[in-house]
Formats: sequence, structure tokens, C-alpha cells
Amino acid sequence: MSVLKTADVFLLAENRLLREALVKLLSKKSDIRVVGANCFSPAVHEEIAAAHPNIIVLDSGGLVSSKAALIPTLQATIPGVRVVMVDMEAEEGTFLRAVREGVVGYVLKNASAIEVASTIRAVAMGEAVCPPALSMVLFRYVAQMGDAPSTFSWRADLGLSRREQQMVELLRERLTNKEIAVRLNLSEQTVKNHVHHILRKVGAPDRLTVIERCEFPRSRAS
Repeated sequence: MSVLKTADVFLLAENRLLREALVKLLSKKSDIRVVGANCFSPAVHEEIAAAHPNIIVLDSGGLVSSKAALIPTLQATIPGVRVVMVDMEAEEGTFLRAVREGVVGYVLKNASAIEVASTIRAVAMGEAVCPPALSMVLFRYVAQMGDAPSTFSWRADLGLSRREQQMVELLRERLTNKEIAVRLNLSEQTVKNHVHHILRKVGAPDRLTVIERCEFPRSRAS
């Protein structure tokens, strides 16, 4: 994973006081540059893309916006962008959903200003950050996946992102694009884009061939 020398941050927060406070705080840091700040709107992803941030900081409204595939869309539009969520509750389901959406930094609402800045720096350095109280949630989640990590590791060799590997699992269930969109809280167009990228990366002419080529090799399973 690449390490970012400077964190170019776009603040996307519905809470105006939080947004203004973070702008004031982060603007004082020599290694953090605020390249934009706004609240949520249907066209905000275009503004974010134009600002070319490498870190996006969301408040708790981010999960609501994810129903419109905001985070996956931004990650597809801005290669390498990393997402930090602030002003969050220590709720397991919300935390896991945020991680599945692509969030790599998670800051609870009672965090100090210093903790927020430290999290942004850590994420810019290629680290993932979450509250210690939620670390066990990740361990339990991975343990429940059984042999899925080794399968995902093989699929990563094909150049598939984590989201695309997740898509392959749903393709194996013979789900339609619409059904996948509902399952992942994405737009149907976003699903179509992901499937198109998977076909291209795997070099497959159709979805069935993708499934066949992404099966875990028998020789590695033995």
C-alpha cells in the first residue's frame, strides 16, 4: 500500500458545526491540507472528485449517503482515496457496514480533536484505524468467514478489489444486478460498472466464466 506524504482532505459533513470545527483544526496541521468541505447533496461527489483529495472525512450521514453508492462511487472515481468516518457510535453493525463500504478509519463521536487528526495521519500512512473496543468485532467477523480469506487472497491475485471479490461471491449465488444492488445498498448502475470491471480483469466473456475462473484452485485447497 502506498504511503501519502501529505493528507489532502475533503470534509463531507452534514453537521455544519462539526465541519467548520474540523476545517479550523486541520488547517493548522502542516501535514494535512483541507482541499474542500461541504454537506451532502446529489452532486457533491463531482465537487469531491474535482478537489482530488486522497482522504475523505465523513460524518455519520455518510452511511445514509452510501445508499446512493457514494463511497464506492468516490473510490472508483478517485483511485487510492481513503475514507475516514467520524462522529460515530460504537455499534457493531454500523461499524461492520462502514468497513464493508470501504472505510479504513473509524472515529467515535467522543474522540478528541487530537485523535481525529492522528487517525487521518495514520490512514494517510497506510494504516487502518478503529477504536480498541471494536477491534474484537473484526476478529470475530473474520473468524466467522471460515476459509473465505484464503479464497479472497487468491482472487486478489487476479487484480480484484475487495468490493469486486465480494461481488463474485454474489455472482456465485446467481443474483441479478438489481438483487446485488439491494443486498449491498448500491445503485444498479454501480453494480453494472463493477461487473464490467470484473469481466475485464478476469478476461471472462460472461458471468458464468467469472465464477469458474474465480473458484479456489483445487491444488491450493489440498
